Amino acid sequence: MKLDNRKNMLEEPKADYKKAEEDLLRKALSSSYTERFHAMTRLMKLNMVLKSAKIIHKK
Repeated sequence: MKLDNRKNMLEEPKADYKKAEEDLLRKALSSSYTERFHAMTRLMKLNMVLKSAKIIHKK
């Protein structure tokens, strides 16, 4: 992080999204079929829960 005295603003370092995406793809490709299956079933279960969720706003 760097403090810019002229604007008095804090500048965050730039994120490297391309490298992060490549790292996620490498990690996904190195997982076994069983791990992929379990991840997919977890996502399917979460989808079912979120579909049935009701959001209620109270004043």
